[in-house]
Amino acid sequence: MMHLLNRWGRCGGRYLAACLLATLALAGAAAAGPAEAPPPGMTMVTFNLHHDREDWPARREVILRELKALRPDAIALQEVIQKPKVRNQAQWLARKLGYDYQFVSTDPPGASKRYGNALLTARPVLARNDHLLAPLTDYRTVAHLRIAVDGQPVNVYATHLNERSDDSGSRIRGEQVADLLAFIAATSDDAPVVIAGDFNALVDAGDLSALRNHYGDSYGSVHVNDLAAVSTLNRHYYQAPSRIDHIFFQQDRLIAREARLLFDQPYAEGRWASDHYGVWTRLQFAPPSAAPAATAP
Repeated sequence: MMHLLNRWGRCGGRYLAACLLATLALAGAAAAGPAEAPPPGMTMVTFNLHHDREDWPARREVILRELKALRPDAIALQEVIQKPKVRNQAQWLARKLGYDYQFVSTDPPGASKRYGNALLTARPVLARNDHLLAPLTDYRTVAHLRIAVDGQPVNVYATHLNERSDDSGSRIRGEQVADLLAFIAATSDDAPVVIAGDFNALVDAGDLSALRNHYGDSYGSVHVNDLAAVSTLNRHYYQAPSRIDHIFFQQDRLIAREARLLFDQPYAEGRWASDHYGVWTRLQFAPPSAAPAATAP
């Protein structure tokens, strides 16, 4: 600090104020030290696009603007459609964002209309897979990308489960969760796992219990005391709050640090980005567990 005061003392009269401000700025910078790098991790978004209903050309610009501002590492999309006069929605967003993408549908390539799920990423892709979930009569899928996040591989999965609210729907979702977990076990290659999508079930529903036995709920982990009235179904379209869109994470490898809703305000009077809200979360890599202490012979 003394050398800074000496420098101030050499300033001429009319430059005194400017020198004082510069000296104080340098002193503040010296006291603060180098800026700390954010802890390593990733951000992810999940969002049900509501396919091309209502005014898709206007909605897509709103969605694109928000995603450009956030620049998440990965984006899971549901209700993605392509058909005559509607370019594949995931492809359009990926191209505008400069992201890679993976689209999966039960409709065969070349069909005039295809409907399914997608993953978008700004990170290098190490592996990609897709899978048609059992039972095949329900037309549900999962997309998978293994991406490199600051040199560490992370598996991200996007899915959309059965929407029925009766006992049959619950049974089908349970079957889909079991198949999803088997697919993850076969493709994750011992890298951390994040699973995002529209699960059509509350996080504590019995349908998802097998999933919750292995993975944590990112939004619920961050907002543990403030969940009663939270909904990811857009309250403009649905009366009762229902949080059915989730980002699950592998709790022994990742930590949920932040989470919030997206697209939960109209972009114009009576106009919304979707009939769902999106979910954004920031995950941090968990520190490696300490090695067990050596025991005396």
